[in-house]
Amino acid sequence: MRDAGKIRHVGLSEVGPEEIERARKVVPIATVQNRYNVADRKWNNALKHCEKEGLGFMPWSPVGGGRSLKDSALEAVAKELNATVYQVAIAWLLQRSPVMLPIPGTSSIKHLEENVAAGKLRLTEAQMKALAG
Repeated sequence: MRDAGKIRHVGLSEVGPEEIERARKVVPIATVQNRYNVADRKWNNALKHCEKEGLGFMPWSPVGGGRSLKDSALEAVAKELNATVYQVAIAWLLQRSPVMLPIPGTSSIKHLEENVAAGKLRLTEAQMKALAG
């Protein structure tokens, strides 16, 4: 499809470093999209590999569907920053890695504005450590 000009870039989903490298032997890979959020870090090894290789990492379910946001550390940081737990979860992702490209869902203009505002939050080292789990 890429060679035929039908797509410009290729991405992978739910893969680890070994699958990424196997695919890169066939076609250039632009991004990896794995489930990843403050409460679900199963794919930490894939994120580290993307950082090392300069590949974008697009976490799906970047705030865990809200189900995982009942964490006391997350709630405490949100209170400190006068922000929502969703905003802190997005800010954590953005500060977690320079290759992180979260695309949180939104259901309203207000929600979209909150998501955008999360990009301006700056978590302290102590806050990042508290969320390290």
